[in-house]
Amino acid sequence: MPTFLQMEFPHHGPWAEELVTTMAALARDIAQEPELRWKYWTEDAAAEPAGGIYLFASREQAESYLEKHRSRLEAAGCSDIRARLYEINPVLSAITRAPV
Repeated sequence: MPTFLQMEFPHHGPWAEELVTTMAALARDIAQEPELRWKYWTEDAAAEPAGGIYLFASREQAESYLEKHRSRLEAAGCSDIRARLYEINPVLSAITRAPV
């Protein structure tokens, strides 16, 4: 069943275009994840969290990626990493025009 992964963690910059420059290689790496359909990169420079919303084809792959990415973030010095997994109801989501 399609599954959303939502991740958020404290981030003190860079933001916007500078973030693109520093994270482009990571974005290309993430794009190669098995069963990843897409990722939205999220940022809020005023409140200083960053993160992402991911759509995976299965909960198992979302869980696997969560473990991998949490380890990567912790190795980079990030703490207070928040993550949630949500299974999608594709029938109701289709009614409300979600691209699932």
